[in-house]
Amino acid sequence: MKRTPTIWVMAGGTGGHIVPGLAVAEALRGQGYNVRWLGNPDRMEGRLVPPAGFEMVATRFAGVRGKGLFQQIKAPFSLGASVLRLFFIMLKDRPAVVLGMGGYVSAPGGVAAWLARVPIVLHEQNAIAGMSNRWLARIARRVLTGFPDALPNGVWVGNPVRESMTRVESPDVRYAQRQGPLRLLIVGGSLGALALNEVVPDALGRMPESSRPTVMHQSGQVHIEALRQRYAQLGVKAQCVAFIDDMASAMAQADLMICRAGAMTVSEVAAAGVAALFVPFPFAVDDHQTANANYLVEQDAAVLRQQTELAVDWLARWIEVQDRKDLAAYAIRARQFAKNDAAIEIAQHCVDCMRRSS
Repeated sequence: MKRTPTIWVMAGGTGGHIVPGLAVAEALRGQGYNVRWLGNPDRMEGRLVPPAGFEMVATRFAGVRGKGLFQQIKAPFSLGASVLRLFFIMLKDRPAVVLGMGGYVSAPGGVAAWLARVPIVLHEQNAIAGMSNRWLARIARRVLTGFPDALPNGVWVGNPVRESMTRVESPDVRYAQRQGPLRLLIVGGSLGALALNEVVPDALGRMPESSRPTVMHQSGQVHIEALRQRYAQLGVKAQCVAFIDDMASAMAQADLMICRAGAMTVSEVAAAGVAALFVPFPFAVDDHQTANANYLVEQDAAVLRQQTELAVDWLARWIEVQDRKDLAAYAIRARQFAKNDAAIEIAQHCVDCMRRSS
């Protein structure tokens, strides 16, 4: 009886690597392939991957960028031990292809795959590639990117987004149906964005009440009570939430979104088609969030403002002069630059690479 091919997905550390990895894993499983996940069971992937029905291959290798001297000295030994262990697991498991979706776990997994002569397919989500992917791109059989020109010889396929984002009604229809105050959505991510939590309420507080938009502000669990108190003290009505379970619905209802510029956020802004003011996280490695945002900003499909320039007075004036018709134009242009079939394309590249190697 013919053995069903197994494909490994390597991703870990942050949702920006794990969520798109899960989308591809589900696409591969839907085509009948066995999928195993290489990651650290003690990190975020350990909470997200098993409930999705994927078996994990554990590695506890940790990244070293920004770590102390001792960790950097220790890293080569830790990497070598992880590579050796994963090499023998691969010889036993015989994956047909290994898909690297970024994060520190890709380093030992990629090297082990190369030593075991397992084809590597690499996907880089950000507009500026991370350290692991820059190195692994040299030995990968195929290199895919979420944004154009992120890696030499990369094939631009986009970033896998939640299917619900692609089903959002067209922005030209959504915006045309609306009347009344603008609808503002502020998204700080799972941990929240303290700068947005401080500046946005103050800016709204300086606007005349008649000019204020309706407000939904996602802050992260840590900051939720302080944020509610801040809005209350300013006399600004706002729906403050720690998390948003249905982000597609929240984005579909918004006229304007103020947010960071992680790879998945930018890709989802395009997929849903919503006007966005990007405020990149200023301490992101290689300032990759600015590069991500520029994918839409350079097409006049979004607006960018650096955190150092996000003054309360400026933001208050800027929000007050926004017009729903102009915001609709941003949203329509953003959707024109969406690549909504990324998960299927990445899965197909894995299958194609597997067939060429068999």
